[in-house]
Amino acid sequence: MNKIKIIVSNEILAVCPEFHFSAICCRVKNSPYSEELWKEMDAFSADFRSRNKMEDIARREAIFATRQAYKNLGKDPSRYRPSAEALCRRIIKDVNLYQIDTLVDLINLVSLKTGYSIGGFDAGKIQGDLVLGVGTANEKFEAIGRGLLNIEGLPVYRDEIGGIGTPTSDEERTKITAETTRLLMIINGYSGKEGLQEATDYSTGLLKKYAEAEEINLSVTEF
Repeated sequence: MNKIKIIVSNEILAVCPEFHFSAICCRVKNSPYSEELWKEMDAFSADFRSRNKMEDIARREAIFATRQAYKNLGKDPSRYRPSAEALCRRIIKDVNLYQIDTLVDLINLVSLKTGYSIGGFDAGKIQGDLVLGVGTANEKFEAIGRGLLNIEGLPVYRDEIGGIGTPTSDEERTKITAETTRLLMIINGYSGKEGLQEATDYSTGLLKKYAEAEEINLSVTEF
C-alpha cells in the first residue's frame, strides 16, 4: 500500500510553530454500525456531560490551540467551529451524535476523547501527496453534509486536485463511505506534539478492534 506523504507549509508554521500531526494509513473493513463502539460512545458521552460545562470545552488544550490557530489566521472559531469542539458541544446540549458508519463514528470518538480535530479520508480517492496550507478566497470546498464552505483562512489539506480537509469539516470528494477499504486518519496537534502518541495508539487499537485494520503505516511531522 503506497504511503501518502504529508507536508506542513510555512504558512501554517508561521501562525502555529508548535503544530505536529500523526497519520495512520491502513486497510480496513467498514460497517454500517457497531453496537459495541456505540456503547463506548454512550459511556463517554454520559461521563463527559457529568464532568463538564459548555464553557469548559474551549479550554481543553487541543481545542483551545486549534481555535487560536484560527484566530491567528483571521478566522472566527465561534462561527467556524473545529469539529472536536462542535462534537463536545452536542454532548453538553444532550443532542444525539450523528451515527454515520463505523469508521466515521470511531474517528468521532477519538476526537471527543482527545479534543483533536481529526481528518478521516478514503485514501484511495486521494491524488498524490498532501500539503497542509491555508484556504484562499473563493476556493471551492464542498463540506460533507453542509454544502459549500468558506475555507478562506482555514487550515486545509490539499492533494493534487484541491482541498480535502479542514479542522471544521472534510470534503465530499474524499469522504469515507461503505466502500472505503483504505483509510487515512490525520490527528492534528495544533497544541503540539504532547499527547499525539497516546491518541495514535488509542486510534490504532480502535481500528483493529472495530474495523479489522491491517497493513498499518504511521507517519509523523517531519521538519
